[in-house]
Amino acid sequence: MLLLGIIGHPLSHTLSPILHNWGFREMGIKASYHVWDTPPEKLLSFMAALRTLPIHGTSVTIPHKETVMPLVDKLTQSARDIGAVNTLYWHDKVLWGDNTDVTGFMAPLLERGTQPGTVLVLGAGGAARAAVCGLHSAGWKVLLSARTGGRADRLAQSFQAEHVPWADRHEVRPHLLVNTTPLGMSGPFQALSPWKSSLAGISLVYDLVYNPKETQLLAQARREGVEIIPGLPMFVHQGLAQFERWTGQRFPLARAISLLEETLAGRSKA
Repeated sequence: MLLLGIIGHPLSHTLSPILHNWGFREMGIKASYHVWDTPPEKLLSFMAALRTLPIHGTSVTIPHKETVMPLVDKLTQSARDIGAVNTLYWHDKVLWGDNTDVTGFMAPLLERGTQPGTVLVLGAGGAARAAVCGLHSAGWKVLLSARTGGRADRLAQSFQAEHVPWADRHEVRPHLLVNTTPLGMSGPFQALSPWKSSLAGISLVYDLVYNPKETQLLAQARREGVEIIPGLPMFVHQGLAQFERWTGQRFPLARAISLLEETLAGRSKA
């Protein structure tokens, strides 16, 4: 029996246990995936316990993606490139830190056959870093805009991207618009959008928020006839990459997305 889980804080709304435990059942793998809510002050003690308990691996989420990095034995190239870890796993008694967020982010674009062009990424947090890393590597011209200008400028410099001041973001007309901010997310930000102008000239909108399924930004894109990519496929793709890292197997992607769509629909009615 493989023992896995997720560490972060808070974790009350995480979909990861639903996804991975379904995947284990679907693939006939003897494993269980648990929620280990870990406040920042408990991270060191958890990581010490990880080295003594029979834990096969973990997902890592906010706020530990960067602070966990010095606590592992080795980092994959992906984790080093992004500067964050979202996956822990053991290999030959060595604890590795990996990052599957770039894989998760790029997969829906690759599935569509989207060709590189100009992209404007909104936000400068961990999700933005993964997006910018993947897009830069794939040959996109990356523009970056965030309310925290200093952070956006530093991120832009890391990947030879161009920093666009937040107040000037609507003056840019990229092929692809990517939202990595929490604006539109279920809760206090749900009625908000990071975009306050027409989407004219933009071909594709990719919103990493996956709850609700249709954010204010995606609803605007539909009204204006702009193609969209919702956030749930990225979440499932990054989870699939973790699952494969831990088990060597891949669960059925389309059915996993349907499962989580049903889960989110049920939560919205509750």
